Amino acid sequence: MKAAVLVFPGSNCDRDVAVALKAAGAEVTMVWHKEPELPGGLDLVAVPGGFSFGDYLRCGAIAARSPVTGALRAHVERGGFAIGICNGFQVLTETGILPGALMRNAGLKFISRPEPLIVATEESPFTRLYRKGQRIEIPIAHHDGNYVIGPELLAELQAEDRIALRYASNPNGSQGDIAGVLSANRRVLGLMPHPERAVDQGHGGTDGRAMFDGLVAALQDA
Repeated sequence: MKAAVLVFPGSNCDRDVAVALKAAGAEVTMVWHKEPELPGGLDLVAVPGGFSFGDYLRCGAIAARSPVTGALRAHVERGGFAIGICNGFQVLTETGILPGALMRNAGLKFISRPEPLIVATEESPFTRLYRKGQRIEIPIAHHDGNYVIGPELLAELQAEDRIALRYASNPNGSQGDIAGVLSANRRVLGLMPHPERAVDQGHGGTDGRAMFDGLVAALQDA
């Protein structure tokens, strides 16, 4: 299984995601944001967390207009898989690949801590190794993680079982306690928590490992 991790100025979780994917068995290539094309034969593109372009304008807004993001959009439109974590989730909403927007946390403060989550669906390549309703703990680290979406689109997400993860105790004001959402074809996941920071017991927990293991195994089987 071949994966690419995009790298923007200000990315700080790109190598963490690469390490997590490699540990799950993926072949990983790092791709700089100025590249207009992605490597051939990719199964997955990961958009990592950090502070792309210093979070100027809006978080993810400038990264969403980088040359490589056009290639990401084409990859997704061909049916390719993608995951956007934290700032990567913000990029995916800025491009319109995923619905909704990430706004300033309700408490107006940066939050960095392990956070309890509830798995809302196991019907996706990303959550297939979890159980629906399972409680897991994944770190968060964001200032603009308050997920907002219009009522009609929220109802659509709920009806189509596209809410992947919910906060057990909403830390940022997100509508419906939403921590992660899926695309209509279930091949793109955007989430604010950092599963790549929960794959090694030395870092305090391994609840994020199943996300990468399940995803890589699903793509290898496909």
